[in-house]
Amino acid sequence: MTKRTFSAKGARATECLGLIYTDVCGPMSIQARGGYEYFITFTDDYSRFGYVYLMRHKSNAFDMIKAFKYEVENQLEKQIKILRSDRGGEYLSGEFQQYLIDNGIVSQFSALGTPQQNGVAERRNRILLEMVRSMLSYSTLPISFWGYALQTAIYILNDIPSKFVPKTPHELWTGRKPSLQHLRIFGCPTHVLKGKTEKMESRSETCIFVGYPKETKGYYFYSPSDLKVFVSTNAKFLEKDYMNDFVPRSRIVLNEMSRDTIPREVTQPNPIVSSDPTQDQQPTIPRRSGRVRTQPERYIGLGESLENLPDDDDPYTYKEAMADVDSRHWQKAMQSEIESMFDNKVWSLVDLPKRIKPIGCKWVYKRKRGMDGKVETFKARLVANGYTQKEGIDYEETFSPVAMLKSIRILLSIAASLDLEIWQMDVKTAFLNGSLDESIYMMQP
Repeated sequence: MTKRTFSAKGARATECLGLIYTDVCGPMSIQARGGYEYFITFTDDYSRFGYVYLMRHKSNAFDMIKAFKYEVENQLEKQIKILRSDRGGEYLSGEFQQYLIDNGIVSQFSALGTPQQNGVAERRNRILLEMVRSMLSYSTLPISFWGYALQTAIYILNDIPSKFVPKTPHELWTGRKPSLQHLRIFGCPTHVLKGKTEKMESRSETCIFVGYPKETKGYYFYSPSDLKVFVSTNAKFLEKDYMNDFVPRSRIVLNEMSRDTIPREVTQPNPIVSSDPTQDQQPTIPRRSGRVRTQPERYIGLGESLENLPDDDDPYTYKEAMADVDSRHWQKAMQSEIESMFDNKVWSLVDLPKRIKPIGCKWVYKRKRGMDGKVETFKARLVANGYTQKEGIDYEETFSPVAMLKSIRILLSIAASLDLEIWQMDVKTAFLNGSLDESIYMMQP
């Protein structure tokens, strides 16, 4: 026996709010700024206009649904007729179902194991997450800014054409054609005019564009120096230079965590009192959506768990480190590295001899994480660009003083056999105590 196929076509709503698709996504593998781990989407079937709300807890879904209903019904002066969702516990609770009955909203659920019946919401979540990954990969922002990227993604989707509707969602929803002149590249650097400055102080500061505020005109900007997000209208966007010079990161790991790693909470729903006394109410046990029994593959199934997340958001250059949300930690790490080199007399300042071409240097940044995936230390290492050296001129032979894995295993087996204790320690300046046979000339950082 096989599953039946589903037709791609179905009855469409004939007006706005005739049918609303909704779905909850989360918890995400990385927490967004503000402590958000979930988001809920609402998509109008007639116009395909969408809303998205960030949530700290899944239990906030009911409050978000009430806020959405109040906002859209007040704007359009219409009422929501049908709300379609999966069978997640947030939609099956007695309190929520009673709320829909009191407001005359018909509740529709997708059948178990058939997310196709709520395909509009499923597809919307997948597209949003793909856009978020793409925007973050072209920015120097850490992945924790996915909340701002998500709000920007839904803003863009509402203003661009769709093959499912004859006009843009914005035009069908509001009756006005959208203007695209104000759209900017997410994550691009900007020069934002400061409010009050001293006479000799710079009148602008370098910030990063992170979205469009809903409640006022202007743009959202992130200030790496103050570690704050603010709204401003006076800014110069450096989009052309940014796109020409920047190389996108290889991949962004942001996915919905597997439900197998989340404790299941099954609660009995509150009974709904029917207005029809002859109608028998069958108690329904809320359960997780059938589509999430395993790792969701519709969100570009990157299978890393939180403990194995790669440090994709580590800065590659000094400029990126200063624009990073942890710029203060990187400054302390670089200062510690310089002090260690000075204390160990790693180098000395000299005049460059004639016919000598000095090699360059660069900073290497790394976040060291613990077993729980949280950042424990920030490391910054100043390294010479050794790849510019020439064999026979700058060096004769090279070797790497790194212990072989076999040697470590032998040492551990000997210690276990003799019942010895092993103490592990980390010497931060281990490589700074080495001595060079050749004279190396390097440019100052």
